[in-house]
Amino acid sequence: MRDHCETSNKSIAKITVITATWNSAETIQDCLDSVKRQSYQNAEHIVVDGASTDGTVECIEANIESISRFVSERDEGIYDALNKGLKLSTGEIVGFLHADDIYQDEDVLARVAQAFEDPAVCAVYGDLDYVLRDNPSKIIRRWRSEPYRPGMLSWGWMPPHPTLYVRREWYERIGFFDTRLKIAADYLSILRLFSNPQFHTAYLPNVLVKMRLGGESNKSLSNIYRKSKEDLNALRESGVGGVGALAWKNISKVGQFIR
Repeated sequence: MRDHCETSNKSIAKITVITATWNSAETIQDCLDSVKRQSYQNAEHIVVDGASTDGTVECIEANIESISRFVSERDEGIYDALNKGLKLSTGEIVGFLHADDIYQDEDVLARVAQAFEDPAVCAVYGDLDYVLRDNPSKIIRRWRSEPYRPGMLSWGWMPPHPTLYVRREWYERIGFFDTRLKIAADYLSILRLFSNPQFHTAYLPNVLVKMRLGGESNKSLSNIYRKSKEDLNALRESGVGGVGALAWKNISKVGQFIR
């Protein structure tokens, strides 16, 4: 029999959605509307802003009735903001919807909650579409995942982080995100979580999130280099792998551009 994660009552698990923003005025309204449209009602939306100066704060305040907690103050980067959100969260299940992203449809959280009705499930994830920044209906890259099996991490596999929902107790176990990393702390958290033999997951073969192109990790050659360096450090620190795993991680992305 598998170990059980924290016990939850069927169909009433509370989901926390955390959004970190910084000068996101162009896209934040779409993100907020996407959360508001979700059919699953037992959810809270926490928005953590890094002291934006471009109108982001004003947009969030205009939608404050649909936001559970809102903080705007200087931070040490996106992972510091996500950690603040985790500490403010009250849901048993936590996921992240970045300011540039939107849900595929209004039933995403309902499908996630249904998968968590199995008390042995510690995390749920699905598929991801990369879309044009100014036209979210235009798909550029398709990230189709698969059920996790032991050993996959050493071949560079990872689930699409924007689709990942985890029981909050597991983030507490690993100490939240490591803010020493500026681009790959989410990858390190995945390695720490998925390499634990007690961490049981469920894969939903559906697109859950549309992610606009132009994210922090790929917006410049220096950021791509930094991300690769941080990915390698994450692989080594977690004991999962090294250069070979990093190479396979990057090679596996090629197929995501082929329709």
